[in-house]
This record gives sequence, structure tokens and C-alpha cells, in this order.
Amino acid sequence: MTDYTISQDEQVQQFLDDLLAADVDKYEIVQQARQIMLACHPQANECIKYGGILFALDEDFGGLFVSRHHVKFDFTHGYKLDDPNNLLEGSGEFRRHLKFKTEADVAEKQLRFFIEQAH
Repeated sequence: MTDYTISQDEQVQQFLDDLLAADVDKYEIVQQARQIMLACHPQANECIKYGGILFALDEDFGGLFVSRHHVKFDFTHGYKLDDPNNLLEGSGEFRRHLKFKTEADVAEKQLRFFIEQAH
């Protein structure tokens, strides 16, 4: 298991610790996605909101949410993101998301490409 950045937010760190205890596979997916987000936007804040980890710069721009079958990175204004390969899911007015069932999905679904656009 990789050593990951410890969150400055106690609730986020508790969420991560609880996830590690409950489901190592989803923990690894969340941490891999979180590390990409922190590398792209090191100044971003993270907090627990809506049952997941929400990321914000001037305003909320995305979040990681864990469900029974996958991990989702939700983009607050996903409709604005360039998506040449049609990887983003969702048909709502604003939000779009990527679903990850494996660690490999994080790279295959080009999470970094979308996070670099989101802010």
C-alpha cells in the first residue's frame, strides 16, 4: 500500500481511515484520485460534505463519493469540461462524473485531464 498525503481536515482523514478499514480496494481508488487532485490543485481545500470528500478553490468544483459498487468523481460544472472521448457520465444540467470500479479506471478514464480543467 502506498503512503498517501494525510488530510489537514480531521473529518476527511477520519473518512479515509474508516474507508481503509471497510474496503481497501475503494480506499486505494479514492486515494489515487485524491492524489491526482492534490497534484493538480495543491491549494485546494477538502472537506466532508454530502457524504463524500468535496474539493474547493474559490468555490466547490468537485468531489469523491463512494457507493457500494464504485467510486465517483463528481464535477460541479462538468458540462463545461472538454470531453473529446465522451468519458463523462451524467445528463443533468450542470454536473458530470466519472465512475471507477478499479484503480486502473482512474487512469483509463483520464481523471487528471478533467481535474486540470475543473476550477
